[in-house]
Amino acid sequence: MQDVSGTDVQGAGDAQTTAARLRAICDEVSDRFYERADVVRTLVVALLAGQHSLVLGPPGTAKSEIARELTGRVEGASYWEILLSKFTAPTRMFGPVDVAALARGEYRQVYEGRATTAHVAFIDEIFKCSTAALNETLGYLNERIYHPESGGEPIRCPLIGAITASNELPTGEDTAAIYDRLLVRIEVGYLADPSNFAALVRSAVSRPAAPVRTTVELAALQEAVTGAVPAVDVPDAVVDAVCSLRAALRRKELVASDRRWRQAVGLLQASAYLDGRPAVAETDLTVLTHVLWDSPAQRPTVEREVLHLVNPDAKEALDLADALDELEAQLDAMAGQSREALSDWVIKKAHNKLATAGKRLEQLRAEAAGAGRSTAAIDRVTGRQRAVRARVLTEALGMDASMVQDRL
Repeated sequence: MQDVSGTDVQGAGDAQTTAARLRAICDEVSDRFYERADVVRTLVVALLAGQHSLVLGPPGTAKSEIARELTGRVEGASYWEILLSKFTAPTRMFGPVDVAALARGEYRQVYEGRATTAHVAFIDEIFKCSTAALNETLGYLNERIYHPESGGEPIRCPLIGAITASNELPTGEDTAAIYDRLLVRIEVGYLADPSNFAALVRSAVSRPAAPVRTTVELAALQEAVTGAVPAVDVPDAVVDAVCSLRAALRRKELVASDRRWRQAVGLLQASAYLDGRPAVAETDLTVLTHVLWDSPAQRPTVEREVLHLVNPDAKEALDLADALDELEAQLDAMAGQSREALSDWVIKKAHNKLATAGKRLEQLRAEAAGAGRSTAAIDRVTGRQRAVRARVLTEALGMDASMVQDRL
């Protein structure tokens, strides 16, 4: 079998240095894209595990920008991206015909700059893959191989991992096969916090300072994927926790394949490696909230089961998130009412509920941090509390969104 990678992994940097650089990349990219810290970290974890990911959400939610920003931080890597359609031919993805060679009576494909030679890839509108390209795309994602049009020897591709994106879930059996091969599935939506939206608007008319741009060498990343991440220990306690989680989800009639569970172990190792730890901890199980669901409607159930097992503080935080959702629904239902009615609602109901939720989230975070537990879920719900409070201040009380941040 041919190998077109042309890559030498010798001389890769120290594993901890690589992990530190990847953490810096996560921080820098998260600072650039509002409300996307969990998305960014999860994509990096998937890449470290050598797995493919799907970013699912409506147009204009920075799916492609985040993918390009992350993949562009890998120095020396061959990068390839494509926007698929029902008419995309396999040769456009994997190598067009060499016209000059064809004129000489030779049938050859030009692989350079195509998926065939890419170390990292971004595939937009993945579920619009044409029927003609379906089998080759599956082989590319599953086994990192491409079968040339001429029927020659299969080509081994150097792909570490692909980030894919879509505005919608697959609707047919053919594209469902591709969906099944995307281990990590991340939902994104429009900005929820009005203060973040105001900052986004201001950024469109201001000249930002040149951002810090940390990068990681291709060889260092490859060494992490093939050496350092698989070397991370998985203690028996974590194995027991995974078995308990599987049983809990099966009781909810949420069943994932054995293959998906096995591949998920690599994500747990990658999560621990990224944090600079030599062994997986139960807190790493939170990444599985992006793995064990098929439809977005199942995700909240998966999240609750994972966090109930990993972090009791986070479970209470999710209960507070439900109360915040209910409060936001009340705000939506009051659209068009007078300012007096809205102010009365804020004074009698919204203010106390928001303040109580905010104080309890602070307590939960302090308790979790003191016990050495992950605060990621609590921080996310805290962000949700801030976003709902900002909506109340701007929509119910008529405050300027640009001033909300100072009052949160």
